[in-house]
Amino acid sequence: MDKEYRLYIYAFLSRTMADTADKRYISDLRQNRDLLELFGEDTVKFFDKNSDEEILDALNEDFSSMFVINTQAVESFVLDAKNETLVGLQNPVMNFYYKHGFELNMNQTELMAPDHLSIELAFMQTLIFRDEKAPQFEFLKEHLFLWAVPYMIGMKSMAITPFYRDICDFMAEFIVADYEYCSSFMEPVDG
Repeated sequence: MDKEYRLYIYAFLSRTMADTADKRYISDLRQNRDLLELFGEDTVKFFDKNSDEEILDALNEDFSSMFVINTQAVESFVLDAKNETLVGLQNPVMNFYYKHGFELNMNQTELMAPDHLSIELAFMQTLIFRDEKAPQFEFLKEHLFLWAVPYMIGMKSMAITPFYRDICDFMAEFIVADYEYCSSFMEPVDG
């Protein structure tokens, strides 16, 4: 997989999971037909048949229902039934960030958990930008592949809009493909 493509997809997915859509997000999507087609035919039709305002309302209602009201896209919530967010270095994801020089200032984000999917996707983008291959594979293996893939597969059934149904499929498939890609640059261990 091309580095620029991976950077772009992780950035896009991070933005998509960070918050509801705004007018610029809708406009950017509408202008990027290739990206819409990458997600699927249903998403393309959804954008072709609806106005920006209709799309904005539908996406924001769907996002709020899926990722705010009914569940949170937070690793510790998904993997631990307690719905607790561990803070500081008690949180394994935060510990991974610290170990790899990813400075996360929680005061500069509205996301309240360091292991929110949006932040984890942004972290992968940082690792790719820095060309840190082993940490990319390690983070996918220990975190994103472990929880985000089944989470997105499960969330698809909650999606009302074609866009979020397709995003759920796309993200799960992309993370699996990226995991396989990253495993290819890990040297086999003799044993």
